[in-house]
Amino acid sequence: MRIMGLDFGSKTVGVAVSDALGLTAQGVETITRKDENKLRQTLARIETLIGEYEIETIVLGYPKNMNDTVGERAKKTEEFKAMLERRTGLPVILWDERLTTVAAEEILIESGVRREHRKEVIDKIAAGIILQGYLDSI
Repeated sequence: MRIMGLDFGSKTVGVAVSDALGLTAQGVETITRKDENKLRQTLARIETLIGEYEIETIVLGYPKNMNDTVGERAKKTEEFKAMLERRTGLPVILWDERLTTVAAEEILIESGVRREHRKEVIDKIAAGIILQGYLDSI
């Protein structure tokens, strides 16, 4: 049983998948789009990856505010969750993602990744952190 982790942003979606045993998360790719509201190709790519990796559950990063309130970005994430459930028929779990991008940035800095290259992989790393957090909790 593999689980997919997603870091949903305004122009990108970071994707990570678990190993078959559900123990570890690996970043797979970052899906980019030009327009924030044009999600058809993004959803199609996610569906392709679901088939490729035989995904049974999706964990979607939920960007609540630091004071635990739900802001605009979290509302867009809830809409994306509904779209994913409709299109894939899979359960989608919202997972608190506060500070995951900060953690991903720190990992990349410690790994010596140059600033200009971090943007290419940060969402994929953040998706891995979100998914690993979920895997560790179950």
